[in-house]
Amino acid sequence: MGTMLQQAGLNPGDPPMLWNVDHPDRVRKVHRAYLEAGARILLTNTFNGTRFRLSKHGLEGREDELNRAGAQILRAEIDDFLKKAAPGTPAPVVAGDIGPTGELLAPLGKLHPADAADAFTRQAAALIDGGADVIWIETMADMSEVQAAVEGTRRASPDVPIIVTMTFDTHGRTMMGVKPEAAATSLSEWGAAAMGGNCGNGPDEMLAAIQKMHAAVPGALLVAKSNAGMPEFVDGKTVYRASPETMALSALQMREAGARIIGGCCGTTPEHIAAMARAVQA
Repeated sequence: MGTMLQQAGLNPGDPPMLWNVDHPDRVRKVHRAYLEAGARILLTNTFNGTRFRLSKHGLEGREDELNRAGAQILRAEIDDFLKKAAPGTPAPVVAGDIGPTGELLAPLGKLHPADAADAFTRQAAALIDGGADVIWIETMADMSEVQAAVEGTRRASPDVPIIVTMTFDTHGRTMMGVKPEAAATSLSEWGAAAMGGNCGNGPDEMLAAIQKMHAAVPGALLVAKSNAGMPEFVDGKTVYRASPETMALSALQMREAGARIIGGCCGTTPEHIAAMARAVQA
């Protein structure tokens, strides 16, 4: 989403969520491109939707509005897509996207877990109110923050499916030292409908994490959503060099390793998704 919005004119450093109300047509166009490419689970443009992240842009008073609008935009685009689709086409899923607070939780930092859970409750409630089918908690590094996000979501809805993905980008662990095996075990105990990894340094790293999670909890529904290669900073821009063909091959490898929900994170364009969809559906 971030890569595509920057291509549509979003300046680096500007809050993407503001486009949910200022330029909803541009956000919908991004969703449409992924739908047409074959994506069947799409994330809302709400990754930075907690009040802690929004406060960095002076938007903390608009968290309900911006999160609700993000879900409504995607829901409307999917509804239009289904009107034109062949009879019997399965309805794509609106995944309400929740990212980290950007703060360290106590005792390592100043953010109390209860305050984090309150923020996640408010974001999840707005996403569900806007039409989210599931809550997708992603790019997490700290299990205490994941627990706050899961608990917060459960306050907003006792039965909405929750998907959680961690970022294993530090020698096979998260930035906070969490191993894939430990993450899978805890997430299974907490009732996550699906779990896995996202972002990171590319497909190879993701493949190793999925293999370890599958070994730890063989029955888990696993998610593999890597970046399109190792991020590189070139001429003031972040570049991802993995080709659609490379990501398509990685999709098959992820499936072989046990993943059942397969997609892409940063740098994954509709062209990447189309190639991956063709590969796994062949």
